[in-house]
Amino acid sequence: MNNIDNLNLDELKSYVESIGEKSFRGTQLYKWMYSKYVFDFDKMTNLSKNFREKLKKNCKFTYFKTKDYQISKKDGSVKFLFELEDGNHVESVFLKDGERYTGCISTQIGCKMGCKFCNTAKIGFYRNLQTSEIIKQVIKINEYLTENESKRLTNIVFMGMGEPLDNYDNLIKSLEILLDDDALNFSRRKITVSTCGLMDKLISLSKSPVSVNMAISLNASTDEVRSQIMPINNKFPINSIVKNIKSLTLSKGRRVTLEYVMFKNVNDTTNDAKRLAKMLKGLPVKLNLITYNTTDDTKFLPPHPETVLKFQNILVDSHISCFIRKSLGDDIEGACGQLYANYLKRRRKNG
Repeated sequence: MNNIDNLNLDELKSYVESIGEKSFRGTQLYKWMYSKYVFDFDKMTNLSKNFREKLKKNCKFTYFKTKDYQISKKDGSVKFLFELEDGNHVESVFLKDGERYTGCISTQIGCKMGCKFCNTAKIGFYRNLQTSEIIKQVIKINEYLTENESKRLTNIVFMGMGEPLDNYDNLIKSLEILLDDDALNFSRRKITVSTCGLMDKLISLSKSPVSVNMAISLNASTDEVRSQIMPINNKFPINSIVKNIKSLTLSKGRRVTLEYVMFKNVNDTTNDAKRLAKMLKGLPVKLNLITYNTTDDTKFLPPHPETVLKFQNILVDSHISCFIRKSLGDDIEGACGQLYANYLKRRRKNG
């Protein structure tokens, strides 16, 4: 039986034609799911009863249920844990920053990349998320916001569980649906895809019709340190990242965001800042400094706030656009994979 909500618009049109219907029926289905958030054939009232019965016989919607959520008392951010049909779980975060309502979306259950500071890496890798499982994170968060705040998400960041570019095909289909005026209707300037450094696929994304904002997790100024904390550096070292940034297709005025998670006594020195300033000179980038969100499962610690400010000042004085990103959700297991990792611990403990 087909999971019909895994199909993009062109695939829906082809599918309904294959079962003897006109292609415009695919457009109707598409709008019901991705504009009205209706996933019940009986409620799709402009479809004939015969067509609805045919769909019920041959198709189904992807199971996706809210298992748990936590609300930050500090800033109103919300962390969601969703249950999937195969018994696995995935998490998403809604981050509230003034009028900016951002959904931090996952693309995989677990991750293959093995970054030493990331809780998702400790889960291991289970599987890629289907297109529907990616999109339904956005829909579920929007439903929550509509009910509780009469709002919807303004921004999407693919910075949740998993490496987005390692699930490239489903990511691209998800972006098509997110950007479509007849579906989720996000602006490409309001969506960011973050990668640990899969530069070949990032170049492909930059050239695709669904090119959006791009972010790269750099997190070190030397290959020695980056390889220790991010094994992907052995395949895509820092010099290849810098070189390939120049190969990205960017529209006028667009820049690549470099994410730099700061760890005490690891990558937060004055020399690190000076190396970065030299390395990034002349590149179309901005640098986000992120203070590490402490967890119980790693040896890493956040640097002192004064260290972060000093680091930023060195880069700004070197004419590098550098910002300190506000930490949100740190009281709700906000780091990627924390909520799911703790859920797994409880489940294993209880047998």
